[in-house]
Amino acid sequence: MGAVSRHGGERRHSPWWRGLVLLGLLVGSSLATAAPAAAADPTFQPASASVVFGEAITLEQRITLPAGVARVEAIVRAGGDGRTFLATIPTPAVGNATLMYRHATPSGALFPNTRVELGFRVTLEDGTFVDGPTTTVRYDDTRFTWQTLTGSVVRVHWYEGDAAFGRRALDIGERAVVAATTLLGVEERDPIDFFIYAGRDEFYDIIGPGLQENVGGLALAGIRTLFANIGPSSVADPWVGVVVPHELTHIVFDTATRNPYHEPPHWLNEGLADYLAVGYEAGARGNVERAARDGELMPLHALVGQFPSTAARFSLAYDESVSAIDYLVRTHGQEALVALIRSYADGVSDDDAFEAALGVDSAGFEAGWLGDLGVAAPAPFGPQPAPPGPLPPGWEAAPVPTPGPGASGPVPTAPPAIPPTETSDFVEPVIIGAIVAILIVLGAGLLVTARGLNRGSPLPTSAGAGAAANDDWDPEPEPSDDSQAPPADDDPRAKGAP
Repeated sequence: MGAVSRHGGERRHSPWWRGLVLLGLLVGSSLATAAPAAAADPTFQPASASVVFGEAITLEQRITLPAGVARVEAIVRAGGDGRTFLATIPTPAVGNATLMYRHATPSGALFPNTRVELGFRVTLEDGTFVDGPTTTVRYDDTRFTWQTLTGSVVRVHWYEGDAAFGRRALDIGERAVVAATTLLGVEERDPIDFFIYAGRDEFYDIIGPGLQENVGGLALAGIRTLFANIGPSSVADPWVGVVVPHELTHIVFDTATRNPYHEPPHWLNEGLADYLAVGYEAGARGNVERAARDGELMPLHALVGQFPSTAARFSLAYDESVSAIDYLVRTHGQEALVALIRSYADGVSDDDAFEAALGVDSAGFEAGWLGDLGVAAPAPFGPQPAPPGPLPPGWEAAPVPTPGPGASGPVPTAPPAIPPTETSDFVEPVIIGAIVAILIVLGAGLLVTARGLNRGSPLPTSAGAGAAANDDWDPEPEPSDDSQAPPADDDPRAKGAP
């Protein structure tokens, strides 16, 4: 029978784990009671921002800050490219406060028509952060009163000139977009803004000091905006019928090739824009033929990135680009040009794009273009050796050796001889004393060794004998350690056990 309790019933033994559960509940309850309450989150009011062109965007937001704030930062995202800029601002005291941040916008720092998202972030002492509601503003050029005319895709903005001026510019832009989209087989749905600046200085204020001064138009595909320097009296100028289609073609080119991995060569982009705007006209053809004849032609692989900044080389880069497009169309056909451009949307490399569309890699295409011009590949420039600089007082330049027969390139110069200094009278005695000390130590070592030989001791082994060489001096070696003996057959080590 089971044990009987004092109440006369059978005693039931509780399972051992019930006690552990009860203990865990008690401990958890006590910990929950002792744990500090989580820090409160900040409370944000709506944010507001104001723009002063060429100076700054100012952001303000009311907030209630709790205790335990580590830092406060302003958040800026410009142009929709996914990049976030954080700027630390002073942390106000606990309670109600107004956060303010001034985002500087000097010339060239931010282009007009860029949409900017701004807000604040509060980081707590435990490392967590809270973002407040943001506000989005468009960074407008507030210096002028703009007129606007809207077409099917293009929106023209100008501040000098009548309505006829705006209609003429809009007509040029609309036709340029149709030509580029028809060629490349893409469709433009979102508006393209076209801002016309009547003054040269005002135009340079928006492009900033980072671009070449010989630029007359600028297309920014990321914000789908075109800027051009066109005075009201120049709208009928043939140049306007070139620069507007050229720049708008860049926007369509970006639509056809956009990918997150790899941009097409710059010469391909500029060459197509010139090819559609004006073609391979006589002036460009003559400039390329002269450069080829005079050995001044730049290779296409030197025009993959930005073009040279000097006026002559800048112009030659454009002419070479449209020359390469003309050669491509004559040799491979317009369909191959379109296939080449559209393949970049897959993020492929230059060689993959050229091989798929033309059957040759980019180097093979360049060789064919040069052969069509009747020239070999141009010799690369630089880097050149730097001119010799000034020598310190008392130094003499060593003579430059004459290169032997067949040698080429710069010959390295020997370093100048260092003249004796006043410290030589002190250095020489120190060196002599060190030599004497070394000889004394060597002599003492030989004496000790000789006395050891007289007593019958063996010569010490060389250092190459390993760490056990010092044991050779003991005439009575110690017994060997069993742990170093070969393992027995039944030892796990003999069977490959770990």
